[in-house]
Amino acid sequence: MTKVFIDGSSGTTGLRIHDRLKDGSGFEIIRLSEESRKDPEARRKAINESDVTFLCLPDAASIEAVSFVDNDDTVIIDTSTAHRTNDAWAYGFPELEGYRSKVRASKRIANPGCHASGFIALVEPLIRKGIISKDAELSAFSLTGYSGGGKKMIAEYESEGRNALLDAPRQYGITQMHKHLPEMSKVCGIKEPVFCPIVADYYSGMEVTVPLFASQISASPEEIKDIYSSYYTDGLVSCDDSAEEGFMSASSMSGKDTMKLSVQGNADRILLVSRFDNLGKGASGAAIQNMNIVLGLEDSAGLVL
Repeated sequence: MTKVFIDGSSGTTGLRIHDRLKDGSGFEIIRLSEESRKDPEARRKAINESDVTFLCLPDAASIEAVSFVDNDDTVIIDTSTAHRTNDAWAYGFPELEGYRSKVRASKRIANPGCHASGFIALVEPLIRKGIISKDAELSAFSLTGYSGGGKKMIAEYESEGRNALLDAPRQYGITQMHKHLPEMSKVCGIKEPVFCPIVADYYSGMEVTVPLFASQISASPEEIKDIYSSYYTDGLVSCDDSAEEGFMSASSMSGKDTMKLSVQGNADRILLVSRFDNLGKGASGAAIQNMNIVLGLEDSAGLVL
């Protein structure tokens, strides 16, 4: 029986992890009472009793939680930003070449950010293959449901008499200092892109788009599709050019733990698009996938495909 502790189980990511595991055989979830869930000593005890601990916490609290670990066998999967660019941690995107073995062997796994996952899935294989130069100046925009903002934003969007400005999509990260930019740059080996994240009035689902001129790449759209199809053969990422009568909904993957990549546009102006659930492959689904790999299970065990 694998003992699992979710530190921060009341947040959106923690709740989704709990829901994915609560009915699964082979797992015992360590629970803390409402009174003790923020008590450092109670958390320390639970972490060290666990085989796997998920950290679904703000950065500072995740760093604190890691300092509690005395059990050399406890695997920590951190869903915060705190350790994503730390070389001592495995970056938990196992579909990338060479990353699966690092995840499998590691006791410290940094779960990727949601926007970053969509960007990296599109760009990293093309950088690796030399299709896009490491010196390229890229841009990206990303549509996300409001659940990505956590409990406070969910309450804001779902409250009665809310601000009318929430009825329309809202761009944020406008200082170009979004917290996912460092991992995008590090994992892809490029300078940070111009990044435009947009939150809209729907619960979950994400659509990340990287626009390119043909002059920025050394492959045709069809060749890029072939690269994605041959690169992503092991995991939860696949190439799928389906659209909805000329539209591509950002909520098309809501409730699922997989990611679909698409190449749109034409020979002159190309759109690389990834669609997934910001709470699925963008958060809790990826975290459970990483746990499955560490435990020697199928990637998809307990997930919604």
